[in-house]
Amino acid sequence: MQMKIKHFRMLIAASAILFGSLGCHTAHKPNARLAVPSQAPPAPAQQSKSTKSTKPAIAQKTQPAQKNEPATEARTQSSSAEKPKAAAKPDPVAELILKVEKEYDAGLNQYNSGDKDGAKEHFDRAFNMLLESPAGVRSDPRFQPEFDRVLDHVNKLQLAAVQQSDAAPEQKTEPAPIDEANAVTNYPVDPNLKAKATAEIKSTHSDLPLMMTDQVASYINYFSTRGRPTLEHGLTMSGRYRDLIEQILKEEGVPQDLIYVAQAESGFHPYAVSRAGARGIWQFMGSRARAYSLHHDLWVDDRQDPEKSTRAAARHLKDLYNQFGDWYLAMAAYNSGPGRVQSAVKRTGYADFWELYRRNVLPRETRNYVPIIVAVAIMAKNPSQYGLQTVIPDPPMKYDTVRINYPVDLRLVAECIDVSLSELQELNPSLLRMTTPKTHFDLHLPMGTAEKYQTTIAAIPAGMRLWWR
Repeated sequence: MQMKIKHFRMLIAASAILFGSLGCHTAHKPNARLAVPSQAPPAPAQQSKSTKSTKPAIAQKTQPAQKNEPATEARTQSSSAEKPKAAAKPDPVAELILKVEKEYDAGLNQYNSGDKDGAKEHFDRAFNMLLESPAGVRSDPRFQPEFDRVLDHVNKLQLAAVQQSDAAPEQKTEPAPIDEANAVTNYPVDPNLKAKATAEIKSTHSDLPLMMTDQVASYINYFSTRGRPTLEHGLTMSGRYRDLIEQILKEEGVPQDLIYVAQAESGFHPYAVSRAGARGIWQFMGSRARAYSLHHDLWVDDRQDPEKSTRAAARHLKDLYNQFGDWYLAMAAYNSGPGRVQSAVKRTGYADFWELYRRNVLPRETRNYVPIIVAVAIMAKNPSQYGLQTVIPDPPMKYDTVRINYPVDLRLVAECIDVSLSELQELNPSLLRMTTPKTHFDLHLPMGTAEKYQTTIAAIPAGMRLWWR
């Protein structure tokens, strides 16, 4: 990988010499010896119409002209010598541009036929011809416009290729665990398990109200048996983001135990997607995400950004609590929407989740949603009681953040800092493509690599960071 970067830096160094030398070369005056004579040689003297003139007469007429003959002959020889030289002089700049155009056209044909790798080879050769050309060619005023034109056109082709694809092949998805749990209905209640859990609640510290009902006991039984792999996987993943999530929840002034909403929703998987189309750790739908400034376009989906989505979720849940004055109702509204919960409250006159549950005025998924979260919280807070003490959380994901305002290929970023592409993708789950967007983007890099990246990428022109070579 370093050899590629080193070779690329050599090409860039040549480019830097080129750009630095443009000003001084173009300021020089033209060489005098290349100037075209401003006056043509004099025409030869006209002969007499009579070819039978006497010799003395001819001698007398031509004698004055012979005095100028040496000068005329010299100018004639000089003119005749210069004309063939000017006609035969090669134009290296024009020849280079012709060769570059030939490579570019060949690459374009390959690109249009669907052979992207073949196109890239031709485009690379075109760039190398330009960057490795002699200094005299690089100082010509025709050179820079050609370089810029080829670079601009290749970059546009790359962007077009990205826009034509529906999704990057590297983009991963995982079914949202909440769908699986919500599909469970009337799971049996284990009386012994319920009695045990009821006793545990009394000694369990939580900043959310923990209540034991048959519905909660049913889901404790489910996560102890059939749903156990899902619960364990989520507890393992939680190690990556727990510190980040708890810090943001604290900053936003909401209960720390709301983290179990994320556990139930996605199992802390940034790529989790529900059947309804909700995405990310906090399972935002598109319209709700936009209301909390989570951006989504061809390149980025902020719903998959653990940091941004956590802050949005904390603010949304806080707004719902301020609306309903109850965390269970706030969680129900997070699932089904505040309008639906508000309608149920108005219809029954009860601002109490369990009362709304008993009256069956909420959607089935919402009726299951709160018991699922309460069950997960009880089990996660009492791991030894449920045999979860052997689950080892992943280490926290720590990273440097570099705010960039240019597009760059992730493969180039990986080479700049000597890390794997997969590691970069894990740190930047909101990226939907292999490139960052044109606009500002918070690029996450492994801890301690930000300075190395900035130093290395600075040697590569911004226009060449997208078409990774």
